[in-house]
Amino acid sequence: MVRTRALAIQTATVLAVLGAVYLVLFILKLAGQGQTFALQQLISGIAIGAIYGAVALALVLIYRSTDVINFAQGEMATFCTFVSWSLITQNHLPFWGAFFVTMVIGAILGALLQKVVIAPVENAPVLTVIIVTLGLFEAFNSGTNFIWQSQPKSYPTPFGAGNVKIFSAAIAKSDLGSLVVILIVMLLVYLFFSRTRLGLASRAAAQNPLAARLCGVSVSAMLTLGWALAAAVGAAAGMLVANKLTLDPNMMIGVLLYAFAAAVLGGLDNPVGAVVGGFVIGIIQNVVVGSDLLKGIPDFVAFLVIVIALAIRPSGLLGRQVVKKV
Repeated sequence: MVRTRALAIQTATVLAVLGAVYLVLFILKLAGQGQTFALQQLISGIAIGAIYGAVALALVLIYRSTDVINFAQGEMATFCTFVSWSLITQNHLPFWGAFFVTMVIGAILGALLQKVVIAPVENAPVLTVIIVTLGLFEAFNSGTNFIWQSQPKSYPTPFGAGNVKIFSAAIAKSDLGSLVVILIVMLLVYLFFSRTRLGLASRAAAQNPLAARLCGVSVSAMLTLGWALAAAVGAAAGMLVANKLTLDPNMMIGVLLYAFAAAVLGGLDNPVGAVVGGFVIGIIQNVVVGSDLLKGIPDFVAFLVIVIALAIRPSGLLGRQVVKKV
């Protein structure tokens, strides 16, 4: 009964937020932008929101098991994106070949970092682990600058140039292609955690490490798996957003900021909430940036929505509320 009521509250909250987004679009239409513009902004916002949602998902995968935000997530994704750029431009691999090879490289990188850097300090105070991730941020940023230099580079897209007509709106092929690929990646992650024994063991280790150990689950191995998956998902997001942005060592800093906002908005302990938060942030940001009605208002509008939402529901849209005895 309690679980059903909580699910109903979460569903109502998400519907209310989505309703507010559609209300903004309706206001834009009344302001003279037109239905075509509203549809175009909505789809483009969903596409960029999928990128935010993927990076937010990577943040949540690590946070659920360690209670720490990996501030190096964006720089790890940038490093992997440069690796894929080298594979495509210098080793002449086809895009999708480089894409999957880079995801594997990202997973191995994430697993190694967890074993070599994070595991020795996992029982240290949270602040210590945060400082370690900040150190990784600087290390990856400096390493990327050293290996590939700071000059901006053009990243290829497998989706081609031009637009696709959806009803009366012209949507960039790269937006639609990125959206489809990210949704496939998210679906595979969902199926892994909900349909495989390894995924269920990983969830158990994240939710109750002591009980998982008593059931024979290697919590250490599951933590390593979580870092590997997070790094792979982050690498995929980096490669798909690189053609929208300029490929340079600081490419993912802004994306990580919005992804963090999405994770907080959706709930830091809820992967689905992080994805939903990404879509909401992407739509709001796209509407604000592309609207003449809201011209001159910076992107902090998206973060203002987050502040309001968290003031109403501090644990996030789909986050679990924790009650502590005092």
